[in-house]
Amino acid sequence: MSHTSPPSGPATDPQLAASWSGWIGDHTTALIGIPLRIALIVVILLVVRAVAKRAITRVVQRVLEPTAGESERSRPRRPGRGAAVLHRDRTRAKQRREQRARTIGSVLSSAVTIVLFMVGVAMVLDQVGIALGPLLASAGVVGLAIGFGAQSLVADYLSGLLIMVEDQYGVGDSVDLGEAVGEVEHVGLRLTHVRDLNGGLWHIRNGEILRVRNDSQEWARAVLDVAVAYDANLDTVYRVLEDTGRALRQDPDFTDLLLEDPAVWGVQSLDADGVLVRLAVKTVPLQQWGVTRELRRRVKDALDEAGVDIPFPQRTVWVRADAPEPGTGALTR
Repeated sequence: MSHTSPPSGPATDPQLAASWSGWIGDHTTALIGIPLRIALIVVILLVVRAVAKRAITRVVQRVLEPTAGESERSRPRRPGRGAAVLHRDRTRAKQRREQRARTIGSVLSSAVTIVLFMVGVAMVLDQVGIALGPLLASAGVVGLAIGFGAQSLVADYLSGLLIMVEDQYGVGDSVDLGEAVGEVEHVGLRLTHVRDLNGGLWHIRNGEILRVRNDSQEWARAVLDVAVAYDANLDTVYRVLEDTGRALRQDPDFTDLLLEDPAVWGVQSLDADGVLVRLAVKTVPLQQWGVTRELRRRVKDALDEAGVDIPFPQRTVWVRADAPEPGTGALTR
């Protein structure tokens, strides 16, 4: 049996070189073109991401900077004057602004990163030659299933983002969220933390918040209902209330808390026992309760000094001439 060996020699080397050069020429696009295009895609996406993050950072820094209105409010105001604007403790206001800005910036950065990553993956797969149609269809089905299973979670995050963007409330605000009434300690994308009057900490999902009452924005109002007897002279009552309110406005301890002179709104109601007169005044946020308590104390002293009686139960007792048997009681009206 004879064996034939492949020809070797100088003639075979050019053939091998030609075959390698032909193979390289045929696969030049796969070896050089595709990696270069993929690298170019990655570089472009990284540049876009860097530019977007820089823009987001500038927006966050602009939000963190105090506005001109806040700078003016930081200066001491003249006695007896006050604009109906948001008055808060500057430390709390700064904390609220920082949390709101950084959270929104973090959300925007994450959203940009996710979108660019998905676009980059799709473009790279297209360069490699993988069909995107089946992948997109599968991803759509999976996303639909996840969406149905996580509806409440998505609603919480969207509601939290809108709460921050619209600035409905923030850290340090006094809010009423239904059962949870108190001071806001934290605002996140999914949860809001509220500390109530008794010290309990409420964790409320943002998607379940249907309405918000914020007592800390722009201005508040102290309302005091004063009950006087039916035989009291209402003109005297009005004068006493107005004088008491003006005296409170001129008090150095309260002049910066009141945004206007207290006003007597008039008779609020005619109750069974007396007449209800309403006194009201605009105050800076979160100070209406303290102003109401001080007004109540001063009004009581002023009414006593003016000789205006507070109402007492109006009840008439009729007693028959012949006393009833014990236990039957007297006829009352």
